[in-house]
Amino acid sequence: MIPYGKQHISQKDIDAVVAVLKSDRLTQGPKVPEFENAIAQYCNATHGVATNSATSALHIACLALDVGHNDIVWTSPITFVASANCALYCGANVDFVDIDPCTGNMSVTALAERLKQANTKNRLPKVLIPVHLAGQSCDMHAIYQLARQYNIKVIEDASHAIGAQYQNTPVGNCRYSDITVFSFHPVKIITSAEGGMATTNCANIAQKMKRLRSHGITAEQEQMTEISHGPWYYQQIELGFNYRMTELQAALGLSQLAELEHFVKKRNQLATLYNDAFTELAISPLSQGTSCYSAYHLYIIKLPTPNKEQHKLLVEALRAKQIFAQIHYIPVHLQPYYQKLGFSQGDFPQAENYYQQALSLPLYPDLTLEEQTYVINTVKSLL
Repeated sequence: MIPYGKQHISQKDIDAVVAVLKSDRLTQGPKVPEFENAIAQYCNATHGVATNSATSALHIACLALDVGHNDIVWTSPITFVASANCALYCGANVDFVDIDPCTGNMSVTALAERLKQANTKNRLPKVLIPVHLAGQSCDMHAIYQLARQYNIKVIEDASHAIGAQYQNTPVGNCRYSDITVFSFHPVKIITSAEGGMATTNCANIAQKMKRLRSHGITAEQEQMTEISHGPWYYQQIELGFNYRMTELQAALGLSQLAELEHFVKKRNQLATLYNDAFTELAISPLSQGTSCYSAYHLYIIKLPTPNKEQHKLLVEALRAKQIFAQIHYIPVHLQPYYQKLGFSQGDFPQAENYYQQALSLPLYPDLTLEEQTYVINTVKSLL
């Protein structure tokens, strides 16, 4: 089976992890801060905060922006459920903004209209979470301008987009957001097995996220309520979580980071081959903005019209031919849990049409020319 995504692990990566296994520290050692600093430096951000998953990073990012009971958070319906769940963990309410059907990203036009309506009803969100689908940045300048107009905080869900660029600068620099979150799951651009990272340019936000990922505990005197009892002393000053990244994960992430630009370049080359091969077919890839350089976590094509039955047949036929096509994503508002919260079919029509058209084809650095040619020819024959 040719998967839709797969990690690339080199001997150098293995050696980096083995070196940590032979060291004295498997957790809370020097590798995690080294990885944090390396990601922050790569992204041109001031601070990096490593976690055990991007979901954890999204959760504490919301908490660091004081999302709480009865606050409102908006995100995209075309994403993995974690982009919305993170707000629910905080006791907040979640809503969605429909997508631009060409890119699959949050529609700036829809966002502007919804903000105008929400403002009249005094139901503005506290935080926006735009999602950089498949590795392409949303139009963050436009989103930031709208957010600033209504005094809304912004978290970029860049789980797909480490190594991507927007306006010729790295995604993650937080020029147009308060926090950016990356994922290092094995099918992502680089991996730490499991793991996530938040970048920010605010020292207070970084400090709070680091505290929240480790039980809400501090050993810093300036954060304590009384003079330290001694070098062993710590205080829990808020309710936190065990969201720490291990030294093994950080070592793997650091090793992988050295290959990031190579991986992204290869993914773009593979995407170009797909684009060229499909020019005469009645399908279209997600369009790429002129201000964006995609990390191409996914290569997504769209069937010409929404057709639930044709969509299902095509996925089943590809899998029968050992090509693990996948759908990214089922609209979050159609999930049973979210329908219990009051969402229903028809709420976000562009996202629902997209769901019946979109198809992810194999894309990862180790995909061979022979394998990609087989995928292309199979798609052509089936269509």
